[in-house]
Parts: sequence; C-alpha cells; structure tokens
Amino acid sequence: MKYTGSKNFDHGQVPRVGILLTNLGTPDAPETKPLRKYLRQFLWDPRVVEIPRLVWWLILHGIVLRIRPARSAASYRQVWTERGSPLLFHTRDQAEALQVAARERFGDEVIVDFAMRYGNPDIAGTLQGMIDRGVRKLLVLPLYPQYSGATTGSTFDALAQDFTRRRWLPQLRFVSQYHDHPAYIAAIANSIRTHREQHGGADKLLFSYHGEPRRYLDQGDPYHCQCHKTTRLVAEQLGLPESAYLTTFQSRFGKAEWLQPYTDATLKALPGQGVKSVQVVCPGFAADCLETIEEIGEENRDYFMSAGGEKFDYIPCLNSEPEHIDALATIVQDQLSGWVGASDASACAETKARALAMGASN
Repeated sequence: MKYTGSKNFDHGQVPRVGILLTNLGTPDAPETKPLRKYLRQFLWDPRVVEIPRLVWWLILHGIVLRIRPARSAASYRQVWTERGSPLLFHTRDQAEALQVAARERFGDEVIVDFAMRYGNPDIAGTLQGMIDRGVRKLLVLPLYPQYSGATTGSTFDALAQDFTRRRWLPQLRFVSQYHDHPAYIAAIANSIRTHREQHGGADKLLFSYHGEPRRYLDQGDPYHCQCHKTTRLVAEQLGLPESAYLTTFQSRFGKAEWLQPYTDATLKALPGQGVKSVQVVCPGFAADCLETIEEIGEENRDYFMSAGGEKFDYIPCLNSEPEHIDALATIVQDQLSGWVGASDASACAETKARALAMGASN
C-alpha cells in the first residue's frame, strides 16, 4: 500500500489545530447523472442500508438507481439556487463564519474547513489540504446534533478509512453528539421564539427529525432517545406544556417500519383533530436542504393544508445565523482544552535546525 503524506512537510512548520465540519452531502448538479453517482455512493454505505450486500446490490442497481435518480433530480431542481445546493452553500457559510469566530477566540493557530460524507468536497481531499497547511491536531465536528450510526457513525468510518492510508496520523478528537448542549438548545429555542414574535404562534409545534428504521432503535442506536431529549429541553426553555408540541420523524424509505409517529401522517391527521395551525422546526438538521425546504416546506405543507389546515409555518434551520455559529464555537472550545495556545514558532525553528543537522532534507 502507498501511504499518503504531506506535500508541504517541513520540520519547521508550525503545527496547527484543524476544525473539520462535516455534513451528509449533495449531488454536483440537479441532473440525473450526478444524482445517480451521488445515490450510488450514499445508498451503498452499509451504515445507511443494513441489508445483505448481494441482495442490496441487486435491488440498488436493478431498481433504485434506475428509477430514483430522475425523481430526485426533479426535487433538487426545485431547491437549487444560483449558489448551488442549499446544503453545500449553507455548510460553506458555516465553516467560513466559524473560522472568523475561531480566529477571535484562538488566534491564527486554528483553521476551519468542511467536507461532505458523500459527494464533494470529500473528506479525504479536505483532510489532505488541512494536513498540508500544518494541521497536526484535528477536531471533527459532524453537523448531526443527535448521534446515529447512519450519519455520525458513517462519518467516523470514512475518517478511519482515510487514516488507514495516511503515513502520519494527526491527534484526533471527534464530537459524536451535541443534542443536549446548552448553547445548541438555546439557539434552537431562540429561533422558534424569534419566529413566533414575528409571525405569531400556532395550535401545535412539530419537532420533525429525519427518520431511521425502527430496528436500529431496538438494536441500541440512541438517535430516537436523543431526538426526544432535544425536543424536551427546547420545550422547557420555551415554557411549553406537553399538549403544545409533538416529536415526529420524516423521510422514510422502503417498506420497513421506521421511527414513529411519521411527520406526513401526523400532518394529514391534525386538522381532523381540530388543529388548524402548525409550525414545524427541524432540530436534527444544521442546515436547510432538500429534506427541509422541499419535503417539509412544500410537500408536507400541502398535506396539512389539503386536510383542512389553515396556517402552516416552517421555521428555518439555524444555518449560519450568528447564534448558531456562536453555539458551534462554544462546542469547539469545550473540545479544544489543552490543544490551543501551545504552538511556539521559535521552538519549531529549533526543531528544524536539529533535523537539518541530522541530515533531513527539509
């Protein structure tokens, strides 16, 4: 095996701390061919679809990749903007804003970048770029507040796979969850509070999270429990009684039972129960994307209104709002204890001098 090293290795290079934000991913364009490439990578991940590989290969290539790319491309075209995919540009905005916040808190010692688990920019290429810039201590922050093997776990898999090909491994810290971090809870609660101050309240507030197969919960995945804890903590900050809100799950795929109650079925049923106005927030998504803009803001809105609802509000994700960036910076700061403030340029110069005296080339 050929191992990867730093293209710019120098014994005198000042070691830096890297913050790598990751998110799920997005196709390169809202067209069938890029969608097929993206879905092939995404749906072949054994963390995402836990079906015996041979059986799933036949289903994926014989059915799914023949039908779903064109349908998904049509959906992506509805949310695509001049800046491209919403998930991509929101994540880029978050990384750039967090870089500013990190510079204010830690100085130039810390650099921030972002990558996608599937699609571009990929984890391997982004990580190589960070190492070439001197990163020797790496904090990875997947933008999934609630842990799931299919998201956070899969991100660690990709990181570990990259490390198997790397000559020099950076020191590593990995944030596996932040579903109950006070700064994150406050940011979600304040976004709801601000929306209600501007648009009024509603009969019911729905906390809609991405779904996953029910058997993952039965096998010990903490995602379901962490989603409910996020809801409870936010509701407590808002002073809401239990009758004022619900936790639901969206985006199911296939015929197996997924986490319930389902968002779409709930919204179809609520008007018949006397609920005429709803507001929906998606605390499991750090950035607006297809699943929030199109699935919640359009598709599920239509379900509710067609069933007799009168008012539907989607409360946007935190995206790169200042309070969200401040929350992420606080989470990062909690993780960087002992890592920042240790670089010494003069010590690096002495290290290089010793290395050159011993015959090193740089």
